[in-house]
Amino acid sequence: MDVNIIFKIAAVGILVSVISQVLKQSGREEHVFLTSLAGLLLVLFWIVPYIYELFETIKSLFSL
Repeated sequence: MDVNIIFKIAAVGILVSVISQVLKQSGREEHVFLTSLAGLLLVLFWIVPYIYELFETIKSLFSL
């Protein structure tokens, strides 16, 4: 696992947090939810290959 993925996830978290605060202050609560959901989906798309690799490694480990 590369360390860059952790920095990317942190950057998305900070960006979503800032955007959410700006949208809350402007009274657009429905957009805050969509922004949070978009950030979550983006991070999940980045993490799914690593989870798949982990399960494949565990599967090959126990099929010895």
